[in-house]
Formats: sequence, structure tokens, C-alpha cells
Amino acid sequence: QLSCLLKMVTLHGMPKDLDSYPKELLLFLSPSDYAGTGSCRQFFTSVGEANVDVLPREDPRRQQLLLEALECLEVPGTEINEENAEVLGRLVCDLPGEYIRSSGGRLLKDLSQCGSFLPEQEEAIRDVLSSGNTTFGPPAAWSAFTLSQLSGLIPVLGHSILQQIPK
Repeated sequence: QLSCLLKMVTLHGMPKDLDSYPKELLLFLSPSDYAGTGSCRQFFTSVGEANVDVLPREDPRRQQLLLEALECLEVPGTEINEENAEVLGRLVCDLPGEYIRSSGGRLLKDLSQCGSFLPEQEEAIRDVLSSGNTTFGPPAAWSAFTLSQLSGLIPVLGHSILQQIPK
């Protein structure tokens, strides 16, 4: 339905009021299509607010969006800073494990909103959390409040981390 809507909306060129349409529509565009109406940073901020699960994780368009977002944000290496994490929004759910590790705890808040993870992402999340080098501190210092903040990541924690959390 979204790709049909996109065809109708762009029939006579790219509309100037593209931001007034559902953000999920942008998942079917490329930043170059959007360039006439705003910057690539603005485009990916909107894409990051969309429900990226409209496209399956393995869909090449979704993978291409992440690659183009990282290029647009000029991310050096695999470390994502807080500002870029905010722009990526829901696209952080597709970041490989190496990005999660390199970025430390900065991605945890965004990752907790993801519906599912690949095994390598789960392992990276566990590594970051068990290091204790996050705003949450080591698992032995966590409280019920900490767990409520990490609620979306609880299924990923694993036995070794869960054992350290005080009762």
C-alpha cells in the first residue's frame, strides 16, 4: 500500500509537503529522491521515526537505508555518537554488533525499542551491559528502576547478567 501511495504522490514529481505524509512512506524513497525537499540528515531523522518493521529486516531497501544513513552522517568507523543515534532512531535496530560494542552504552536506550535482535547484536548488547561502563553501571548495582529502563533488552540479558542483579 505504501509503495502504491508513493507512486501516486510522486506522479508529478516530488511534492514539497512530503513531510506531511506518513513517515513510513520515506522507507521506499532514497535520499537523492528527497534531496529537493531537504537535507539527507533531515531525511534520515524522519526515517528514524518511521516504523522500519514495515520492511522486513532482510529487505535490501532497509539495509541500503542504514548504509546511506551512516554515509550521510559521516560516521567515522563503527562508533555512533549520541547525536547520530538520535538521527538514526529506529535504524539503530539494524546496526551490526561491532557498532553496538564501539558505541558503548549510547545506543542502549534506542536498542530497547527494537522488536528483535540478531544473535551477534544480542551478544554485543550483553558485552556492553556486563562491562558496567554504561550509565546503568554494573549489573550488581541495578535496581528495579534500571530494569524498567532496560525493559526492551531484558530478553537479551542472559543468565550470567541476570545472576548478578540484586534481588
